[in-house]
Amino acid sequence: MSTPLVGVDWLAGRIGEPGVVVFDASVGGHRGGTVRIPGARAFDLDGELSDHSAPVPHAMPGAAAFSEALRALGVDDTSTVVVYDAASIYSSARAWWMLRAMGFDRAAVLDGGLPAWTAAGLPVEPAPAAYDGPRGGFTARPRAGLLVDSVEVLAALADPAAAVFDARTRERFAGTAPEPRPGLRPGHMPGALSLPFTEVRTADGLMRPAAELRTAFDALAPAAEKLYFSCGSGVTACVLALAADLAGYPDLAVYDGSWSDWGRPSALPVSQGAQGAAGTSPSATRPASTA
Repeated sequence: MSTPLVGVDWLAGRIGEPGVVVFDASVGGHRGGTVRIPGARAFDLDGELSDHSAPVPHAMPGAAAFSEALRALGVDDTSTVVVYDAASIYSSARAWWMLRAMGFDRAAVLDGGLPAWTAAGLPVEPAPAAYDGPRGGFTARPRAGLLVDSVEVLAALADPAAAVFDARTRERFAGTAPEPRPGLRPGHMPGALSLPFTEVRTADGLMRPAAELRTAFDALAPAAEKLYFSCGSGVTACVLALAADLAGYPDLAVYDGSWSDWGRPSALPVSQGAQGAAGTSPSATRPASTA
């Protein structure tokens, strides 16, 4: 794919073409919706396309498990994949980034997702229980550095050439709103930059133009050469990764465990308070022993 983002008109002209695979990557309350874009298959991030043996939600499966899941969904190495979700651009970006991390570049996110598709008057059909078509021959080829852990993020926070962006709400970043998952400390990583994922989308749920996205990142980290992204569980961090890719940043990484990992009781530092002018928190780093 020449672009990681395609519009509804682009997809409407290719539905049903040989080799074109459409995925519905909706999660949470949107998972298992009653209607789909014609022929779409479920990319189940709440199911087989996460590693449920991990201590955090939505963890990336290993290469063998990912390959098997994609083969079962009929994907080949030569397929053209378009991913959407029912919340405009939310979890679809996670599926796109997972495919990229596994060496597959023939994938794009549908701009605006299912809401944009239906708003354009394009057809939907009842969603089947599961895909029952032919298997594919997909082979995962993992790329190092696209999905990272807390060790790499901790190093990035101390690296003047790197920037770590947090896609959660500003209230969760500041520690003034509760985390939706129990047992997590409130706040953010010291030195992280708050950029809620909703701010890289328009009011209609489309991605903002590339120039506006570049301005948003440059305003917070004008000298950064590598960008890292975190959120609650590694899902909306990928919306920021998509935005940065569209803005022309070449060196990107997503913290797979995100706040579900960092926020657990541990020696990892946590700060509270709103972001300062240079992206710093006005509060001191809290010891890991405080809850």
